[in-house]
Amino acid sequence: GVGAMTWSPLACGIISGKYGNGVPESSRAALKCYQWLKEKIISEEGRKQQVKLKDLSPIAERLGCTLPQLAVAWCLRNEGVSSVLLGSSNPEQLIENLGAIQASACGGGTSAEVLPKMTSHIVNEIDNILGNKPYSKKDYRS
Repeated sequence: GVGAMTWSPLACGIISGKYGNGVPESSRAALKCYQWLKEKIISEEGRKQQVKLKDLSPIAERLGCTLPQLAVAWCLRNEGVSSVLLGSSNPEQLIENLGAIQASACGGGTSAEVLPKMTSHIVNEIDNILGNKPYSKKDYRS
């Protein structure tokens, strides 16, 4: 009966795609107080994350959504998650993220909410790309 509240479903903006070609001067990771984020982005692990994002892009395209919307829907699809904390720099980002759950909020050419499209097949496809699926008690006991 306990649910988790996830935070930073876009991994501090990494999933938005803005760091695909390095760290833009206008981004949060370029700020001195976010040096840890910049180091994470430019590290070997950060480069591996960018490859995974490229591998996830075709799934988002098939579902008619953006990578941020896919990330939010993926978080909400997890049976242990009861809510997702969204942070945005502007109203447009918030509206885009809400497109994961609300058809009228969809922007950027999306046609319908993403969450109902998150079938077990799609989730498995995403989990295989990410390679970090945690095991639940159900998985452990079966």
